[in-house]
Amino acid sequence: MSNEFFFTRLQYESGDWDVDQRMPSNLLNSLVEYTTLKVDTQEKIISLASDDIFKSPFCYISGHKLVEFTKKEKENFEKYVRNGGFIFADDCNHDIDGLFAKSFERQMEEIFGPSELKKIPNDHELYSIFFDFENGPPTTSQELNGWGDDLVHEYLKAIVINGRIGVLYSNKDYGCEWDYDFRNKRWYKIDNTRFGVNIVMYALTS
Repeated sequence: MSNEFFFTRLQYESGDWDVDQRMPSNLLNSLVEYTTLKVDTQEKIISLASDDIFKSPFCYISGHKLVEFTKKEKENFEKYVRNGGFIFADDCNHDIDGLFAKSFERQMEEIFGPSELKKIPNDHELYSIFFDFENGPPTTSQELNGWGDDLVHEYLKAIVINGRIGVLYSNKDYGCEWDYDFRNKRWYKIDNTRFGVNIVMYALTS
């Protein structure tokens, strides 16, 4: 296994997994810019049903539509997380009552049990491990524009395994927020991908 960090997007049979296509390269650029990690700047797409997932240091899963994992996808998801893996799940609808949110949360209940997906406090280590976010998860322009459920979600949820986040779950649509060519980052007063750096650094060091 390479010593380089690489970004894995999880492909699953249901729904629309291939969203926010520029986000990975943007986030990977930020890791190069801000950290000393050795980074493979090419996103990897790996089927959730493939055992290749177990070689991945960090996985991303997203979509707008129904999530209904196959038996093998469920088995791999659980095994990966329980063995110390990290999955960042981001709702592209940024809508608590939307199809992705409802169906993804149902999958988490089936895999890990009811009530295992819990809100994490806004003073969690995740928000200070690299950059400081004193108020918890930064708000996205997707929320402020009133798309989705017209709510600003003031928290993230997680499934914690042995005191460590194994699944980080967002209704805030960070994928869309970071879905732009990294060369346009100079137009932003504050680089909005910095929270993504925190997520990766937590995944690798906690």
